Amino acid sequence: MKTWVLPFSQINNGMIARVGGKNASLGEMFNGLRFYGVRIPDGFALTTDAYGEFLQFNQLRAPIQKLIDELDTQTFSNLASIGKQIRELIQKASFPPHLTEALQKSFTDLQQHYPEAIQVAVRSSATAEDLVSASFAGQHESFLNIQTEDQLVEACRACYASLFTDRAIKYRHDNGFDHLKVALSVGVQKMVRSDQASSGVCFTVDPDTGHENLMLITGSWGLGENVVLGTVNPDEFYVFKPSIGQRSNAVVSRKVGDKSVTMIYGDSLEEGKLTRNTVTPRERQQQLILTDTEVNLLASWALLIEEHYRKPMDIEWAKDSLDQQLYIVQARPMTNLGASKLQLTDYRLPVAGKILTRGQGIGQRIVSGTARVVASPKDVPASIGASDILVTDITTPDWDPILKKVSAIVTNRGGRTSHAAIVAREVGALAVVGTNNGTQVIQDGATITVSCLDAQEGFIYEGILPFTKAEINLTDLPKPRTNCQLILGDPSQALRLSQLPSDGVGLMRLEFIIANAIGIHPMALANFEAVKDESVREEISQLTHLYANKKEYFVDKLAQSVAMVAASFYPRPVIVRMSDFKTNEYANLLGGRDFEPAEENPMLGWRGASRYYDPKYIDGFRLECEAMRRVRNQMGFTNVKLMIPFCRTVEEGKRVLAVMENFGLTRHENGLEVYVMAEIPSNILQAEAFAELFDGFSIGSNDLTQLALGVDRDSSMVQGLFDENNPTVRELIKMLLRQAHRVGRPVGICGQGPSDNPAFARFLTQEGISSISLTPDAFLRGLKTIDEAETALLLDAL
Repeated sequence: MKTWVLPFSQINNGMIARVGGKNASLGEMFNGLRFYGVRIPDGFALTTDAYGEFLQFNQLRAPIQKLIDELDTQTFSNLASIGKQIRELIQKASFPPHLTEALQKSFTDLQQHYPEAIQVAVRSSATAEDLVSASFAGQHESFLNIQTEDQLVEACRACYASLFTDRAIKYRHDNGFDHLKVALSVGVQKMVRSDQASSGVCFTVDPDTGHENLMLITGSWGLGENVVLGTVNPDEFYVFKPSIGQRSNAVVSRKVGDKSVTMIYGDSLEEGKLTRNTVTPRERQQQLILTDTEVNLLASWALLIEEHYRKPMDIEWAKDSLDQQLYIVQARPMTNLGASKLQLTDYRLPVAGKILTRGQGIGQRIVSGTARVVASPKDVPASIGASDILVTDITTPDWDPILKKVSAIVTNRGGRTSHAAIVAREVGALAVVGTNNGTQVIQDGATITVSCLDAQEGFIYEGILPFTKAEINLTDLPKPRTNCQLILGDPSQALRLSQLPSDGVGLMRLEFIIANAIGIHPMALANFEAVKDESVREEISQLTHLYANKKEYFVDKLAQSVAMVAASFYPRPVIVRMSDFKTNEYANLLGGRDFEPAEENPMLGWRGASRYYDPKYIDGFRLECEAMRRVRNQMGFTNVKLMIPFCRTVEEGKRVLAVMENFGLTRHENGLEVYVMAEIPSNILQAEAFAELFDGFSIGSNDLTQLALGVDRDSSMVQGLFDENNPTVRELIKMLLRQAHRVGRPVGICGQGPSDNPAFARFLTQEGISSISLTPDAFLRGLKTIDEAETALLLDAL
């Protein structure tokens, strides 16, 4: 006996043939995860039997098949005409009375579960939808804020018709699905009143790299369609999965999106305007849509869902403005995850050109081509193809057949979980979304280059720029015995670079974060009243206005940036060097001129360790320490080690460690290791004394060469004398290694030398260097050089 309607309570994931992928997943979660606290709104499914009955009642199979047979599957020249005719057949067809009766009864039963009148969401759920191999993302229609039985019947009929949208027909053809063997169920679910709250999407692994330790949650104000379609640039939260349930707060980073519009319920049901977008007030745009407590709750649910399905999941969530509770409203397997862990394509852009615009990058590649600036799918030229780059305001599922043809997509609006981003990943295209002004600054027909090498940020350059591309099989890379680590400054690169076969981060500089993510002198935040320039005070106030405490702005921004790197490389070590700006560099930070002296030779002046205990900077160093304490002790990233730069004397080292302890960073407490840079001859001549204070050394070859040879490394007049492979420098390194080995302290080195100079690499390995840290662009070359040096030493020993 055929069943027309099934409540969620009777549905599980083994019933895709009867209720489609979306409804099967909802029923599975409703029955399997509610008892673990995961909130899923109740509902029911109009089954695929009902869809078949609808077709049979109206004798539609034969005319639909006849039209499908007429489809031009070579150029799809008549796709729009065929799709329109099929949809008109369905829209004009009658809903069988017995289906209408079953549908209305289930709607009434659902309403009786709640004390107040409810609205429902009506969503298509095809039998070939939400699968691992094919998501069918956005191919079929959904309808929100359905309130009456008549609206419900019309919405279900519209869902049936949406099985034959142009994009759905093309998608099924491309993926090898028989059009009439794919059946449609319709899900009817109690609406979560997120129109006055927020909603969004959660990916249980990073969608661009496939990184398994990081979960991405995005969201915006109002109903969730704006996030899914990419109408807004949403807020983003990264959550460290190993900390979920283990620590009170697993949130690693937060990013405020502009959330320019909010989708709310419409005012005119008679005209079919069930939802509408309103401009989000500026103050609300600048607010995060979720608290950390709410993000952690969502993350815990998402982890349960991932563990239940045993695969990475794409989850939609919503917050109800009436009861202030969070709900899960959809979940599907993630498709087309980031690059294979065994294969890496190494792109290089030797010379960057004029930047036209930038946004969030999807794809980690480079392409060049001709810009096609168009407003809608109807405006796309028939000749558009793989040599073209689509530039538009926003994409919807109607764009899908076009997105598969082009090499890159550029949009004004949207985030990394938007429709354009999801489809770009699925079809292997490059995308830069959320540029805000792409259609204004890029001319139609112009040649442009799109680069997404900077991880989360994508750039559009003027003209065709030369670039290189090399396919690298990571299983073929050498694995030297010497630890090979990375030098990292930009946290936005961490997720991408963590895919390299490194032994962690040997040097993470705080200067890049302070200059770019913070931009304000720490003392201008610690002692705001001392900032004299009123315009500077106003600018600082604007930057920090979301924080009740200006100091918290510095601590929070720095902690988030370091935590993102630590999470990306976890459990591999990340050695963070405390700030080492020179006074002239510090002075260029906002508010810096009120706190920095003018020095004749800043390279040898008030820098590194000498600042940390000085009354003129100690309050700034306190903020650095608080950020590192938060990363290690609150967030749990004990893989973070700290390093002190330019420590001139043993006594100075003692003073710095005492200050750090006073600020909550006690060496060896909670496993904290503190290294020291070996970049001054005194660090080497007194290495054993320094080793009593510190857990390891990292050779700063640039400063060591400068001070050993008396060569100003910033002076072009004596650049010919600057050589880190000089016998004097080598002798100092040998001295350090001998003494450090004697007392059991590791010694690393940071710089280009080992990758560029095989003789220098051989010298270091021969002397027993513990680790070599390389810049990302030199890392793969460095692996080979170090491995060859080790092999040569083995051959010499035979």
